[in-house]
Amino acid sequence: MSESAGGIVSDRSSESVQAGFPEGKRLVVDAYLERLEFSRGEPVDGVTEAMRYSLLAGGKRVRPVLALCTAEALGHDPGAVMPFAAALELIHTYSLIHDDLPAMDDDELRRGKPTCHVKFGENVAILAGDALFAEALRLVTSRQQGDPADVIAALDELLLATGASGMVGGQFIDIAGEVKTADQLTDMHRLKTGRLIVASVRGAALALGAPVDTVEKLTIFTAELGMLFQIIDDILDVTGSDADLGKPSGSDERHGKATYVSTFGLGRARELASESHRRVKESFAAIDLRGDVSGLQAVSEYIYSRDR
Repeated sequence: MSESAGGIVSDRSSESVQAGFPEGKRLVVDAYLERLEFSRGEPVDGVTEAMRYSLLAGGKRVRPVLALCTAEALGHDPGAVMPFAAALELIHTYSLIHDDLPAMDDDELRRGKPTCHVKFGENVAILAGDALFAEALRLVTSRQQGDPADVIAALDELLLATGASGMVGGQFIDIAGEVKTADQLTDMHRLKTGRLIVASVRGAALALGAPVDTVEKLTIFTAELGMLFQIIDDILDVTGSDADLGKPSGSDERHGKATYVSTFGLGRARELASESHRRVKESFAAIDLRGDVSGLQAVSEYIYSRDR
């Protein structure tokens, strides 16, 4: 795997909280992902085409952008964590490919395009997801700069967030269909959605050798941010259009999944989102950050405002 070198030039005037999502950082992430090469061998072109099809299909790149904004808030150049940030997006994309499979959610549309298994076949889609996970790890081990102990700590955080104690564990709880209570719903989403969002910030901070107290306070902040993200996602599944979502609306209801809307109703779900947003702001205010915090604030407000 290789990519061209290059730093990040931040246009902070365009990335204020008032301006909304840090679009400049999303564009930089997109450009970095576009330059990644997974294999030059013709025999495997079919799987690398499927990998790139899903990886470059678009999206806000919330997780890698959070990582870049964390570096900036800690007083570092955002490019210092770009390999780690890109690895987050590779893993997120692999999870979407596998989520869409017939054995899972059986969805045919993702980010406004046919899902990977619809485009390339179920067997190729499975392999594309597997390969993206492996390439994500290689990206961190071969490209992420920093003290080796810090890089290993960041990689460990990423793996914990992805496996049985994180995203995959949450996905298992989801497909098992055993979510019956509000507490079980919260526990599932802290793993399935929230854990990788926590890793986006916590992992970036670990890679940069941030103080333990700062890392822990960032963890509290992003744990709540992950819950806010999921509550809003559940609301949008009911209120959003196919065009807005880039996938069929009402998918959760059709699959009989427990959501914040099905559990609490739409009105109460919106109240829960407002309460979560307040806790996000309070936990963020408790962190002593010496760098430019406008990016992290902007992403937080974007996540909340998607239903506004």
